[in-house]
Amino acid sequence: MASPEDRRYLESHEWHKVDGDLITIGISQFAVDELTDITFLEITAGGQISAGDPIGEVESVKATSDLYTGISGEVVEINSELADHPELINEDPYHNGWMLKIKPSDPAELDVLLSAADYDAKH
Repeated sequence: MASPEDRRYLESHEWHKVDGDLITIGISQFAVDELTDITFLEITAGGQISAGDPIGEVESVKATSDLYTGISGEVVEINSELADHPELINEDPYHNGWMLKIKPSDPAELDVLLSAADYDAKH
């Protein structure tokens, strides 16, 4: 399955999508397939964050993985529905399974992230 082309990606499998003046972040279908059934999500980021910072962790029946941001800015929203329903990430990682939204301090940081084609070529 090809990754959506309207996003930029980190090698650690987080996607970043421009959503108006915000950037929405989640994890890729590849990551979901590798993790299998996601059982818990904890977003620890809040306030100002920098590109490369950890933003939380996701747990599955198979592994626990740290989550990172590829862009600096201010966390403005966390998908609170995932606290009670982490399975939404498995069901729809690119839409209902989004994790947080950031108001970027420098949107040009997205340009250094992987395109969908480059991300898919690595995975």
